[in-house]
Amino acid sequence: MKAYLILEDGNVFTGESIGSKREIISEIVFNTGMTGYLEVLTDPSYAGQSVVMTYPLIGNYGVCHEDMESKKPWADGFIVRELSRLPSNFRNQESIQSFLERNDIPGISGIDTRALVKLLRNKGTMNGMITTNENYKVEEAIQKMKQYQVLKVVEKTTCQEKTIFPAKQNDKKYRVALLDYGMKYNIPRSLAKRGCEVTIYPAFTKADEIIADAPDGIMLSNGPGDPKECTEIIAEVKKMFDSTIPIFAICLGHQLLALANGGDTAKMKYGHRGANHPVKDLKNGKVYISTQNHGYMVMSDSLANNVAEVSFVNVNDGTVEGLHYLEKNVFSVQFHPEACAGPQDSEYLFDEFIHMMEVSK
Repeated sequence: MKAYLILEDGNVFTGESIGSKREIISEIVFNTGMTGYLEVLTDPSYAGQSVVMTYPLIGNYGVCHEDMESKKPWADGFIVRELSRLPSNFRNQESIQSFLERNDIPGISGIDTRALVKLLRNKGTMNGMITTNENYKVEEAIQKMKQYQVLKVVEKTTCQEKTIFPAKQNDKKYRVALLDYGMKYNIPRSLAKRGCEVTIYPAFTKADEIIADAPDGIMLSNGPGDPKECTEIIAEVKKMFDSTIPIFAICLGHQLLALANGGDTAKMKYGHRGANHPVKDLKNGKVYISTQNHGYMVMSDSLANNVAEVSFVNVNDGTVEGLHYLEKNVFSVQFHPEACAGPQDSEYLFDEFIHMMEVSK
């Protein structure tokens, strides 16, 4: 069956329908990863977005449910050049086509994804519609797309109740409070294998409750959407920051922490999404390859010099990738040290967080 991708600027791409046949309007973004499509689909940071995979062949190693980064996929739609119909992998449990159909995710294959990505890079991220309706009217679709916004996605992706993720092999050394703003599973896994018992809290949990539970450290997770929309959460993050508990924040958590301390964020032209982004540690001059997934950034000059200093920058465009808060046991990064999918170059940051809790005890 034919499918159509209609963009907000009036461009139309024609291909074949994959997955669900339902119509969807969402923000169109691209990911440059060669692998990791299942982790991309199940990363809550993609809520409200349809993902274009720049690598031309997707699905060749199938789907292994153990590799999912959330209980379900969150991406609204999936856009690829070619979808493999015959996955080959000893861990394979189902095809990507079956996975998309089973989870009611619409998609399109057979389009020129290189041309599409060039368009998004030149004009910036825009809304789009995936439809199988051959009688579509571009003008009507554009009107609908102009009204679409990615809103309240943290509320959709966060957990609903407090749960405990036990330390690996019952080797509990530290207790960590993890705020779930749309977290990836590998964050609590990375802490648990380092001897942490992780208590996962819903996004809108009050700071007083977390502080009263007396954790050794607080982790602020990744998540979707515009950080400035999270006004209630920002107020609670500020209270946590003002405590003496060590804090480590990733991605959306990094942005919320900056906003809580008087910083500013802005939407990027097309964001950073992929598993090959170089970041430079300004402390030692080393460059690490990182996994990233964000459409917003912390403005480099927005935080007072006596509050925080930039610790990491993106080698490609110089944007802020990390902050160290002065005279506090608090640091944050824009990229994903837990990876999944992607390189584990910066996984050592979890060890730094562990050391910070050890010193603070």
